[in-house]
Amino acid sequence: MNLTPGESNVTGGAVSSRDAFVMAFGKNVIVVLFGITINYINATMVHTFNKHHIFKINPRFILFIHLVVNDMIQLTTSISLFVFTYTFHTIYVYFCCLLILPAIFTTQNTPLNLAFMAAECYIAVCIPLRYNSICTVKRTYIVIGIIWTLSSLSVLPDVVILLATQPLQFLNSRVFCSRDIVFRSTYSLKKRDASHILFLVVVWLTLFYTYFRILFVAKAAKADAKKARNTIMLHGFQVLLCMMVYVQPMLFAVLTYFLPGSLAAINFALFIINQILPRFVNPVVYGFRDKTFRKYIKRYLCIVNCHGAHLRK
Repeated sequence: MNLTPGESNVTGGAVSSRDAFVMAFGKNVIVVLFGITINYINATMVHTFNKHHIFKINPRFILFIHLVVNDMIQLTTSISLFVFTYTFHTIYVYFCCLLILPAIFTTQNTPLNLAFMAAECYIAVCIPLRYNSICTVKRTYIVIGIIWTLSSLSVLPDVVILLATQPLQFLNSRVFCSRDIVFRSTYSLKKRDASHILFLVVVWLTLFYTYFRILFVAKAAKADAKKARNTIMLHGFQVLLCMMVYVQPMLFAVLTYFLPGSLAAINFALFIINQILPRFVNPVVYGFRDKTFRKYIKRYLCIVNCHGAHLRK
């Protein structure tokens, strides 16, 4: 298990057998264009959120915009690491840590954020009379703090172990920027796998319980069960994409076992699937599909287009 969450973004496409210049250039262009496009969409959503007070008092939209900002940080750091691994191949350990930590934090934040969004949706549908007392703005920001705390507790011990066990010259040495290379203690590797399994079990149990409860309530209320089922399936697919980072080490080991000569292609494919694709799906599933948010985004786009047309005249 040589790759871990935040590590496909850390290892990127750089491998022991490096790509030819044209191939490497093409991969970097694709990744950077994806990142710019997704971050532009996300920035539009952040702007819409900040412009309208209705979103700032709604726990659902607060959790959603936290997910969006988290994705923007994740994409920026992961794509930077991707480009650096191709451009320099090795970088200083201390600089690698500065980039790798936010990449890992934000990658692990996403499934946790989705789990809390599922819980919020469950409360809204299944116990609506208690929604306003349970889901408050203050508690929502506490939840965001809990998300960052859990992610930090899974990674910061590795930093302590690194500083306590490695000599100072290691921090000043140049390495290929990978979590398993920087945090190379056996304890860190075992702790990483244990924390991933724990997160995987807790998040999936939360999602299964909340979404199936929502589906049953929709049926009991004679609501559009088919629509609810389709929504649940769509959310489940999106969560599956985000949580593939937890099984990425195992997936990488299996793929390299059956395709030992395709290490560069495997790394690039896993990077796109685990780091880029979920960040593209997030604004679609939780932003554009929401009627309220879509209405204000359309209003913003209309203002921008109308202003641009006026300037052209």
